[in-house]
Amino acid sequence: MNPLKYRIEWTYQTKKKFQALISTDYLSLNETIFLAEDFIQTGRVKQLYFSSEDGQTWTLKELKRLRDIVKDEPHDVIAYFDGGYHKNTKLAGFGAVVYYTQSGNRYRIRMNEKVMELTSNNEAEYAAFFYLINILEEYGITKQKIVFKGDSQVVLNQLSGEWPCYEEEFTIWLDRIENKIKSLHITPEYETLSRKENGEADKLATQAMSGIEIRSKLILDEEVEENE
Repeated sequence: MNPLKYRIEWTYQTKKKFQALISTDYLSLNETIFLAEDFIQTGRVKQLYFSSEDGQTWTLKELKRLRDIVKDEPHDVIAYFDGGYHKNTKLAGFGAVVYYTQSGNRYRIRMNEKVMELTSNNEAEYAAFFYLINILEEYGITKQKIVFKGDSQVVLNQLSGEWPCYEEEFTIWLDRIENKIKSLHITPEYETLSRKENGEADKLATQAMSGIEIRSKLILDEEVEENE
């Protein structure tokens, strides 16, 4: 797993020995190593410095060792969620999609679930997010930064702390989600999408309410079905 991004600072020296300190934006681990090696090949780098988002400093050798460790663990995770609800039938459906990289391959997990115990569309969205967190735990995707995306402004803005929550029933869900995220040592980032942009998770939630169960894992162009 690789939760952090990295920045390179280096002293660049021209042919006339003029020096300047230059730095990059924060980059993925692989991008950092690739660029560092490319800079070195120019022959004009006096010194290279590496730092990560959490304030740690690194050497190129340490970053390469870290790359070898994390390559077989899930990383670069983006997780989508959506909750659907039928007011008349009180039927709810959850949809969750998770993208991640492992051992050099990009994976996609698609899962959904139908439930009957909820009371509103907003509660379905909270429950769908909690369902997504449990999927991450099931697949061992923990102890890292994860980008969570969905079309529920209420859920995402309350989780990020931008909006207050006054409803006790929703506060219970928020506490449940936040405690689970903390226990899994996940550093969350939240991004609100339009319903169209969240179409994959939305479709899964709709299929769940129609009784269509999806549980699939995709490796590049090859799909391995578990129960679909």
